[in-house]
Amino acid sequence: MLSQRWETSRRRFEIERHRNIRIPVRAGFELDCDIVRPVTTERVPVILCVFPFDKEGMFTTVMPAAISGQYVAIEGGDPNFYGRRGYAQVFLSLRGTGDSGGAYDHMGPGMIEDIYDAIEWLAKQPWCDGQVATFGTSFFSMPIKLVAQLKPPSLKAIFAPFGTDDQYRQAVFHGGIFNFQFHHWWYSHALSRPRLDRSFRESLSDEEWGRRVAEALQDPEIASQPALVEAVTNADASDANMYVAEYVLNPLDTAKYQSRRPNYRHDLEIPAYFGGDWAMHTLHTFGDFRAYQNWSGPKKLTIGPPYYLDRPVYQYAHESLRFFDYWLKGVDTEIMDEPPISLFIQNTGEWKQAHQWPLPETLWTEFYLHDGGLLSEHELFPSDSSTSFVESASEHGAAEFRTPMMVENTEVCGPLALHFFAKTTDTDVLWFVTVFQVDEQGQERNLTRGWLRGSQRRLDPEKSKPWAPYHPHDLREPLTPGEVYPFSIEIAPTGVLLKAGMRLGVRIKATDRGETPPNFLENHAYGHVWRDGPATVTVLHDNDHPSHLLVPVTRGNRIGTFMSGGVMPPLEPKH
Repeated sequence: MLSQRWETSRRRFEIERHRNIRIPVRAGFELDCDIVRPVTTERVPVILCVFPFDKEGMFTTVMPAAISGQYVAIEGGDPNFYGRRGYAQVFLSLRGTGDSGGAYDHMGPGMIEDIYDAIEWLAKQPWCDGQVATFGTSFFSMPIKLVAQLKPPSLKAIFAPFGTDDQYRQAVFHGGIFNFQFHHWWYSHALSRPRLDRSFRESLSDEEWGRRVAEALQDPEIASQPALVEAVTNADASDANMYVAEYVLNPLDTAKYQSRRPNYRHDLEIPAYFGGDWAMHTLHTFGDFRAYQNWSGPKKLTIGPPYYLDRPVYQYAHESLRFFDYWLKGVDTEIMDEPPISLFIQNTGEWKQAHQWPLPETLWTEFYLHDGGLLSEHELFPSDSSTSFVESASEHGAAEFRTPMMVENTEVCGPLALHFFAKTTDTDVLWFVTVFQVDEQGQERNLTRGWLRGSQRRLDPEKSKPWAPYHPHDLREPLTPGEVYPFSIEIAPTGVLLKAGMRLGVRIKATDRGETPPNFLENHAYGHVWRDGPATVTVLHDNDHPSHLLVPVTRGNRIGTFMSGGVMPPLEPKH
């Protein structure tokens, strides 16, 4: 990559792969890694990739292809790329996986300390110039945000897009609703020979463990799932069972999850590159925006088209090289002179740049829920009342609302929120909210989602904003059947141009049971627990209950939508 003023490191080295290098860590065991180094006597910077997957798979020669179960873990880029341009790339198996020592503790403090130790060990090698950066998407990026909080002296930059930063809210319990089907599969099929850390089980007496298991089995959401019953009643039978059982027995946002979240210290100066794509609202999008907003060091954010990166993730090779050259080699690639935020706007094929998130031009607009499935900026009518649906084993209803056709191109870019009032005949309700577009031909496409367990509806007023309600998820407060409650649901950001003739819609359900993911990428958005008994759910939308979708309008919609469609009635004939 080059311009008239600068160029990135050229492709000028042969490379060699050093296999099964052992790195000692303070915990008393060694981690296994492979190192791809340029053939040179020069001392070079290191780019570190950390993962729990099959190490040999990182070196698979594959024509780039869409994400799939076969190649999902190849997230460290092309192993030939950086070495040829004067960097050493290290592929490190995390504790308790592959040929590394120790036991696997998902994002646990021991894992993070291991990575710190590996960074400092690599920096001291005679072929290294003392500088280490990191690269990788998804899992590769998640622990790096935690390692950076420890400020390893030799860590000079992180390229860490596509990564959650809150395991409870973004990966395991969407809005407090257990996304159980993905995690058993992930531990059993994605990790490389995992050996689970069982310190949680060992911290509890047999009596306390039995009490917690019995309590979990009283929950009908757990008892109705044979896989979850098997996991908690036979947790000792397999690591995969124990892995899932720990989640079942920790359904609230406890220290188990809090200790695995970045604290975003204010004195952090490590340069960071975050990002993702609009389709990853199911897993990554929340985390990347949150990391960018809270990072105190130099930072960049790129949110791309709603297609996940091909495997291997080569699309960011040159962009990351430009970032690494700037911070590790002192090459003024001008990457930090450009606007820090780049956002792809769907339905345009174009990007927009920004200096602040949410965008300063945002006009959050209340689109009210009306009778007849209407979604409109118009105030509620005196006749507006409510919309009801049934959720049961045989019927999965929904409350759905759509705007009139847009009469002007309207850009929506930013976080959304659904603020509404509802009641149910059950003692709890699981909210599944989908925001979608409807094109001129009537075809729907999902844009983004939000979730919330009704009994965990309580807001933290200090952390909440109108467009970003925040729930502590620290206790359950059962609903009284028939009583009306307010609910506020955070919806992952999106960026889309709703062209004239298109509509915006919101769908409110109480389950994702019976739904099939449209593709491999959206697996994370499905497979939650469900309420087994039948319930009638009612969403109220009258003047006493002004339920609305808060929409971030960043361009257009100056006058708004027209219920008439702008179509004038014909003239009355003259008599």
